[in-house]
Amino acid sequence: MSDKIKYSQMIKAEAKRLGFFNCGIAQVRELSETRNNYENWIKFGFNAQMDYMQNNFEKRLNPELLVENSKSIIVVLLPYLNKETQKNPEVPIISKYAYGEDYHFVMKDKLSLLFDFININIKPINGRIFTDSAPVAEKLWAEIAGLGWQGKNSNLITRNGSFFFIGEIICDIDLEYDSSAKNYCGTCTKCIDSCPTKAILSPAVVDANLCISYQTIENKTDIPDFLKDKFQNRVFGCDICQDVCPYNKKAVFTSEERFFPLEEILNFSKEDWINITEESFNKIFKKSPLKRAKYKGFIRNLNFLYGK
Repeated sequence: MSDKIKYSQMIKAEAKRLGFFNCGIAQVRELSETRNNYENWIKFGFNAQMDYMQNNFEKRLNPELLVENSKSIIVVLLPYLNKETQKNPEVPIISKYAYGEDYHFVMKDKLSLLFDFININIKPINGRIFTDSAPVAEKLWAEIAGLGWQGKNSNLITRNGSFFFIGEIICDIDLEYDSSAKNYCGTCTKCIDSCPTKAILSPAVVDANLCISYQTIENKTDIPDFLKDKFQNRVFGCDICQDVCPYNKKAVFTSEERFFPLEEILNFSKEDWINITEESFNKIFKKSPLKRAKYKGFIRNLNFLYGK
């Protein structure tokens, strides 16, 4: 057995031991095949006010600009879906990814452990860890690493659904590389058909200006009036295009305790959400993804839903 195969098997075994659902490895290269599509997505303004999506453009396409002399991208998936959901169907709906602790903290902690394992048990490496925090085309790299494919809703989809966080280690050691995953969406258009704002313009092309997740999380200004009454009670994020995906019928549940739902998210009444104070919001959700919208943005979303 070659060192590359041995090291790769060791890394994947340790990733599984740390609680990652799956781990794949891709060879670092420039993503020239996606350049035109990405340039057009930016050109048409589909990134809305997310200027960071067009900053560091070349780094997003070429990991060697992020980690000098890098050779491998280790990609991991961590499930976040909980068996418990919000109990009251009339309350404002929180996206499932935001039920527990902010994934940036959890993923970075686990990736740091995997990084240390490689340094101690394989060889010292030069590298960096990433999870939705730098210009890394993580969904495409997950596809190249054989973990899943980019669906028509632009999310990474696996045979076990799409309720996963993605993380990467970009490093300078040679490893055994996995084959790219095939796309198994076929003729299904359930995600496109179900989007209440018609944000999915064509397969894997999403206009953030129309996306409920963008408007309730990333947008820092007023939500456009033409989207009124189209949010289907979503106050933070949106899972509609994932909920209808046939592959999520076989979705795996998380075993990571830090992703388990906050009691308030499960049990708050509509009145509890509407009447929450800034002090309570900051205290209850101090480690939550809800902090990304901040109290002001969250109240704006509630007012947009309920006409205040």
